[in-house]
Amino acid sequence: MNLEQQKKRARELLRAIRGGQPDALARLRRQDPRWADVNDAHVRQLAALHDALYTLAREQGFASWPKLKAYAQPSPNARHTRVFVADINWIAERARGLVHAHHSGVPAALDQIREWHPNLADATNETIQRAAFTESDAQLVYAREHGFDRWEDLAARIDALARGRAEEPFMAAFVAIDRGDVDGLRSQLRLHPQLAHARGTNGNTLLNLATSVIGRTRRTDEAAQRAAHLAVDALLEADANADEANDRGWTPLHQAGYANLPDVAQRLIAAGASVDAEAHGSGGTPLVIALFWGHREVSDLLASYGVTPRNLRAAAGMGDLALVETFFTVGGGLTPDAGAARGFYRPHSGFPDWQPSTDSQDVLDEALVWACKTDRVEVLDRLLEAGARLDADPYRGTPLIWATVCNRSRSVAWLLDHGADVNQRATFGGLSHGQGITALHLAAQYGHGAIAQLLVERGAALAARDDLYHATPVEGAEYFKQAAVSAYFASLGTTR
Repeated sequence: MNLEQQKKRARELLRAIRGGQPDALARLRRQDPRWADVNDAHVRQLAALHDALYTLAREQGFASWPKLKAYAQPSPNARHTRVFVADINWIAERARGLVHAHHSGVPAALDQIREWHPNLADATNETIQRAAFTESDAQLVYAREHGFDRWEDLAARIDALARGRAEEPFMAAFVAIDRGDVDGLRSQLRLHPQLAHARGTNGNTLLNLATSVIGRTRRTDEAAQRAAHLAVDALLEADANADEANDRGWTPLHQAGYANLPDVAQRLIAAGASVDAEAHGSGGTPLVIALFWGHREVSDLLASYGVTPRNLRAAAGMGDLALVETFFTVGGGLTPDAGAARGFYRPHSGFPDWQPSTDSQDVLDEALVWACKTDRVEVLDRLLEAGARLDADPYRGTPLIWATVCNRSRSVAWLLDHGADVNQRATFGGLSHGQGITALHLAAQYGHGAIAQLLVERGAALAARDDLYHATPVEGAEYFKQAAVSAYFASLGTTR
């Protein structure tokens, strides 16, 4: 069996599903009952590569894609993950996250459970999702994934590592990356060449982790940032797979998009990273991850290899007016492609569960938000003309809220000029923050002084209190130690 040919067939099937081809939709529904009662529009929007791979595997008599893959590429040993954080509480938190992912039906999580839970080894997605799955079950999955039969055995191993009584080369390599010790990393790679291909907890490779370290250090420590860049180079030189995804489909290129690292993204692409790899749901490509956070620099680089997926929110986020126009019919409505491949809706569990709608109004509203995130004012008039709402709050964030968070002063000014309510109460992020906030709350929190001043000049209320912490923007600037914004507020001599 040719595994690459199977992957190619899966991509072709996914394109057919997203294109609404009846035969492709019927094949998906026959093999995965969770799609049986989902209408075509939602299937086109939410189906991801995982679903196409699962369908092909089931058609050929396998319980899942990993089962087919294991058959096509048999290995005498399971590919266990390695500890890189010697803290059992940290891994316990990952296990709790798996319980939530199981509840949400995340396909990659179902694969992880099937591969490592002994009672669900040959179960279908539907069977796994129906099964009671507790925190103890998740701990068993993590224990077995790390090569242990019981959670207690994994805990004992982590305790030994924490006390310095045991050695783990993967952890030593990660610690070297985290400390900026490139010589230490190279030493570990010479002693243990397999580390370049090994996987840590949640399937993260050292290359994925090194890219994450660059994202953490780029604004705080130039020497640490340089060292992390050198670590990426060292791993690529050691033949690390630039396209290796973790247990949620997240590749190093996704991480580069998440952290706005165009130079790293370029090196990864040159080394073979795929710009169309999807994580955290249908359409969750590196470009979409970058656009979600409003990162113009890396999104420009990624889009130069193609806007993937091609839907309205991605086109709006890129400010591509010609592409935006292709999603409108002659009569002014939206084409089905406008809302396709929008299953990605959150980059991490800090954001709540949410199902993107296929309703044309919601698709338009979301596109307006995405254009404001990246300050693509060149498409805002067209979206407003088409009916996008300035006061919409799709996915916990109005256009004004997201433009403020991403420090996009041109979009903030455009929105206010076109009638956005400067004091609109809105939501942002997860349930533990962002309840009843205004744009000025977030400008103060993030230290965006120019936008704070613009909002105040347009009538933003300094004394407005959010619903969760009952704090004003003035108090928020003080709490988050945004000295410049606090000084500006103080200079006004009022708390109107």
